[in-house]
Amino acid sequence: MGRMAVAAIVSLWIVPVSLTVNRIVPDPYMDEIFHIPQVQRYCRGDFKTWDPMITTPPGLVLVYDLLISLRPSLGEKKATFYAVLIALYPLHWFFTFLYYTDVASLTAVLAMYLASLKKQFLISAMFGAIATLFRQTNVVWVAFVAASAAISYVEDLCEKDHVNLMYKKLKIERKDVIFNKNSSAVPTLRKRRMGASTNSSQLTNSKVIRFLPLYDSGLINEIVELALKLWRLKWKVLVTFFPYLLVLLVFGALIVLNGGIVLGAKEAHVVSPHFPQFMYFGLAAAAALAPAHFTLGQASTLWQAVRRNKIGNFINLLASLVLCMIFVHFFSIAHPYLLADNRHYTFYIWRKLIQAHRSMKYLLVPVYLYSWFSVTTALGKAQKKVWVLLFCLANALVLIPTPLIEFRYYTIPFFFLILNSKIEENIKWIVIGILYASVNIITMLMFLYRPFQWDHQPGIQRFIW
Repeated sequence: MGRMAVAAIVSLWIVPVSLTVNRIVPDPYMDEIFHIPQVQRYCRGDFKTWDPMITTPPGLVLVYDLLISLRPSLGEKKATFYAVLIALYPLHWFFTFLYYTDVASLTAVLAMYLASLKKQFLISAMFGAIATLFRQTNVVWVAFVAASAAISYVEDLCEKDHVNLMYKKLKIERKDVIFNKNSSAVPTLRKRRMGASTNSSQLTNSKVIRFLPLYDSGLINEIVELALKLWRLKWKVLVTFFPYLLVLLVFGALIVLNGGIVLGAKEAHVVSPHFPQFMYFGLAAAAALAPAHFTLGQASTLWQAVRRNKIGNFINLLASLVLCMIFVHFFSIAHPYLLADNRHYTFYIWRKLIQAHRSMKYLLVPVYLYSWFSVTTALGKAQKKVWVLLFCLANALVLIPTPLIEFRYYTIPFFFLILNSKIEENIKWIVIGILYASVNIITMLMFLYRPFQWDHQPGIQRFIW
């Protein structure tokens, strides 16, 4: 089992589906008509020509190793099983067979994340730099990975300092007792040793804290404690994580020189306050893990969490509800690409669901809130609250400025979510795998065997995510 097993199993569908797609759709399609000629120019040595319609630079998911690194107790068999199922995630699976930047972008980001978990920060920052060459918004994930790695780094250092201090204290006490002729000191020393041993054990096992539920500790306390640790170790942190900082500084300089984050088609990719995009991701992510989030058991768990502080949670929920209503009322954006291109599934979701009735976008708000509550609660069982907060902030920075509703933008945050969600029941994973496989079969059949034509433009059109 392991990496080779994952590669062998995934190849069982990658090879035949790739051959079928290349046979039925031999010509470049959708964004491929821009990407392929650009790469062909590079292959001919022409590095000066740039297609103005390309908005991003040119450019087997590492899920198995990430699962092993994040959850060492998982075991090879389960990690292999989970990695194969995650590889079926429909958005990633579909674009594996097209010449888009998504697969390479995801690979670079996950390689960055894996290297950071292995404490190889220079290599991680290098992968982060590569990731920004595939998609500019990946700079946010560079900052996120750097921040999460810095949190683990300072916690480990503080933990070691406490343990070393405890051992030094024990040595001093031991020397004092040796030279002390009073025999009554012996039981005192034994008590101190027992207490110190207990404290040392607690400190050594303090990583258990990060597996506590989201609502078991205060976010403010975590932030204050972390800020103090960071300030105490600021120079070590700065030196250790300087490679990430260098990537961010270079990227910032490039943005200034370019006059914006987008390379081409700038008029169609203007930064806009698209707050509902953040909510859409919550629902899409929870729906992609429906057996873990949309169940009576999960709903009951969330309800019990709310009941623990009825007044406070009721106020928070009411404020969130009002705020989200304001967002969908004033900041729902219908991008021209979304309205004009009926090849994308988002076109039909917008028309048939979100715009089915003028009240529908408001009726969906409670579903958005439930989805995000469920997602953050699940993450809180595997990570500290500060990590969850950073994840939410990273999503906001990536998604809110983006006016176009595009499921491909959700792929990277979804992988961070699924890798850090502790879904233990095999039956849930099996159901998720069946759902993914079913969606993949349907979308690929639609793409290959349900072509259609536009009246205003020649050529064959196909349905796509």
